[in-house]
Amino acid sequence: MGESGLQAVVVTLCATGADRAADREALVAAVASAAAVETAAVRAGRVCPHCARTDHGRPWATVHGTAFGVSLSRTTGVLAVAVAPGPVGVDLERVSRVGAAPLDAFTPGERERSAGDAGLLAACWAAKEAVLKRDGRGLRVDPLTVDVDVDAAAGTARFEGRDHPVSVHRPDPDLVLVVAAGGLPVVVEGPLSGGV
Repeated sequence: MGESGLQAVVVTLCATGADRAADREALVAAVASAAAVETAAVRAGRVCPHCARTDHGRPWATVHGTAFGVSLSRTTGVLAVAVAPGPVGVDLERVSRVGAAPLDAFTPGERERSAGDAGLLAACWAAKEAVLKRDGRGLRVDPLTVDVDVDAAAGTARFEGRDHPVSVHRPDPDLVLVVAAGGLPVVVEGPLSGGV
């Protein structure tokens, strides 16, 4: 496979579609935009690393035989598509949802560092999901095995003895976007990037 030429993670925010086909269209459009090619040059799909079925699982994309790292996340009204030169994980969370239904997935350290701040807890949860998506196993791994330390713009997720840098973005007061891509710079774009 060749090099993608992409030097940063490009995250496109858009309104959610009706189904997986709409998600696939958004993925193809985001990869085409990041690679500066027509959508016809993009091949994309999903494959489950456990059962090899293609109706679910981790998304993938190529352009002229060159693989791109891709990841999807959706929350009420918003879809995020991350495109990167290598492995990437992205997650979106509504702060209000995390505050209204606290998850039993936070380590004692995360609870202490967040001091009950719903925005920080939402960022912690999104970081856990982003790191596990980048890893490829997703929520097949217990989220309590990931310990996150985040602030308003960045953080670290400790998982399996390694620190994974994460980038934290707040495109809206009620929305947290976290990207795990090994410390690459992140560009957020799309019609919803300035507010949702």
